Amino acid sequence: MKIASNKHGELGKCFAQHLSAMTNDISPKQIDRLWQYIVTRYGEPQRAYHTLNHIEQLLVQFENIKQVLSEPHIIALALYYHDVIYDPARSDNELKSAEFATDVLSPYLSTEQCQQIYALIMMTANHQIDVLIDSEKYSDAAYLLDMDLSILGTPWPAYEQYAKAIRQEYKHVAADNYRDGRTAVLQGLLAHPKLYLTDHYYNQLETQARDNIKRELTSLAAL
Repeated sequence: MKIASNKHGELGKCFAQHLSAMTNDISPKQIDRLWQYIVTRYGEPQRAYHTLNHIEQLLVQFENIKQVLSEPHIIALALYYHDVIYDPARSDNELKSAEFATDVLSPYLSTEQCQQIYALIMMTANHQIDVLIDSEKYSDAAYLLDMDLSILGTPWPAYEQYAKAIRQEYKHVAADNYRDGRTAVLQGLLAHPKLYLTDHYYNQLETQARDNIKRELTSLAAL
């Protein structure tokens, strides 16, 4: 399915398709209410990067790799909800997003399905996979995390826009504090042996991502 420019309509249809595929115990009206929650949350004024544009970009990635996922509908819902709660001044956004997703989906999905979505969203906090999960779920989780970091490996103009949007979200932070905090985050990323966990994303994006991060670090050092 092609994700068109009409984000609300096309993304909403995609959301409905994935949710409907997982349960018969939900009405179109209930699906629409869940979708409107998502639209409202991602449209909040404190967001510049973590918007529906971010979800659209992830769903484009998803369409390219969904055939290798063992549970694509679970991964899709985790993508939709992983940043549903986002306050740049807080450090528990992933936890709050995971809790939100579980709360709103539990009337319609099984306990196991909700637990999977919860666990996947929590993994986006530090981009590390729970080593206890089985191989199929490990692979799905790796693709989810790689999709979430795919922006890092885009051509520099797109990465630069991403970096500016992140700064906009942290406009409440003084320039020197932002420089120090952002530098620490980026250096932490570079310290990973591999930014991308799957061969698909590693082969495509690893080199560009590291070049982009180093370029941003150079820009930050000049501030």
